[in-house]
Amino acid sequence: MSMREKIEEAAARYPDQRSAIMPALLIAQRQHGHLPGAVLEEVADILGVERIWVYELATFYTLFHTEPVGRFHLQLCDNVSCMLCGSEDLLTHLETVLGIMKGDTTPDGLFTLSTVECLGACEMAPVMQVGDDYHGNLDVARIDALLDSLRATEGQRSSVEHASMRPTGE
Repeated sequence: MSMREKIEEAAARYPDQRSAIMPALLIAQRQHGHLPGAVLEEVADILGVERIWVYELATFYTLFHTEPVGRFHLQLCDNVSCMLCGSEDLLTHLETVLGIMKGDTTPDGLFTLSTVECLGACEMAPVMQVGDDYHGNLDVARIDALLDSLRATEGQRSSVEHASMRPTGE
């Protein structure tokens, strides 16, 4: 099913097309990896809404990315609860072990490091979102284990992709 068809199907559930912008943006981002201007305009055109409405949502919410992000987008909460529980030190650690600063992506495209205002999970502060998953009660050891796990996942994915690209009969 094309992106247009998926957006039209999602939009059919809403009485007002403007209400379908967020689901449409999620569909578009899954399709393209991020939301450059041309994609935002396409979403607006599919829904028949003002382009500014689409731009407003895409640039307001941290779950939408108007620039490319790494395979794993590490979003560390830096709100008060997380800050009081050590998120500033964890950010410094992440910058050191990844060799990038907040807002950057590793040269291999594997990790993008960001901070976000609030993930709404104060009970497990400090917390970080990776993709759709929350990781809480973080400390340096848990961060390092998480990074190792993500790297291993990517390694397994690469091995499977290379194996599937081998000619048959080998």
